[in-house]
Amino acid sequence: MKQSSIWYELETKGEYLMERTIVVANQKGGVGKTTTAINLAASLAELGKKVLVVDMDPQGNDKEQAENTVYELMLEECSVEDAIMESEYENLSVLPSNINLAAAEIELVGAEEKEYILKKAIDKVKKNYDFVLIDCPPSLSMLTINAMCAADTVLVPIQCEYYALEGLSQLIHTIPWSW
Repeated sequence: MKQSSIWYELETKGEYLMERTIVVANQKGGVGKTTTAINLAASLAELGKKVLVVDMDPQGNDKEQAENTVYELMLEECSVEDAIMESEYENLSVLPSNINLAAAEIELVGAEEKEYILKKAIDKVKKNYDFVLIDCPPSLSMLTINAMCAADTVLVPIQCEYYALEGLSQLIHTIPWSW
């Protein structure tokens, strides 16, 4: 029986996609960014792919109160390896965030190349993963720009309504700047 998945097609042609970094972004809230990132990550992990989920949203629900989060990473108070947490699910790791991340934008005002902090950190560990998924906040802030600079693919969840298309236009104009 022939497998019909994209993985079978890519692997049999020798075109296996390694180390893909996908940012899930939309400046509008409530469009399913986090839901998309989590479900995509879980599905990829279930397929046996090693996945790292990076939570760039300061509204992140860090119930475990992780010692090191994206905030500490952005301020260079910890290494990316110290901030990554293994999840209870096989093949799935998380770089958590919390409300402190909202202050990072202010604290990094004078930092050089602040747009590339996350990229430099992810580059150190992405060889350990097949996919890195970055869940963005509902804004076009420095955090979202950081995520876009780290990514090679942008996934934009969108609602089917006129004003969503207006916002998509703003986001599209931001993407080329990041690369």
